Amino acid sequence: MSQELVMIEDRKNSLLSRREVKALFKGAAGKLKKTEASEQVASQLGVDKKNVIPVNLICETGMTDVHAIFYVYESEEVAKKQLPRFRMLRTMPKAERKKLLDDEKAERLKAKQAAAADAKGGAKK
Repeated sequence: MSQELVMIEDRKNSLLSRREVKALFKGAAGKLKKTEASEQVASQLGVDKKNVIPVNLICETGMTDVHAIFYVYESEEVAKKQLPRFRMLRTMPKAERKKLLDDEKAERLKAKQAAAADAKGGAKK
């Protein structure tokens, strides 16, 4: 299921330490997932797929081509500093993302319960 990948533009943004890549996937409309697209771009550019962040995948009405924009960072840490958290979460597999969010929710709930218990205990004294 390999679609033809055509690189339209590959621009270096030295201010943000990343490459901004515009690509065209021919005949991929409705068949391409963001993770698969970033894997194909990573293999074409010869970089680690964790450093390729899909920003936008757009299909035009009546066309089978997908226009895509990717940010290619030098390291995952730089990407985490610059991009909003949801962009990084979208690159994770669904099960892994759900587990991470559930763990964070449980932590917040425990902290909230502990704070409520402290407030209640402080009021009685």
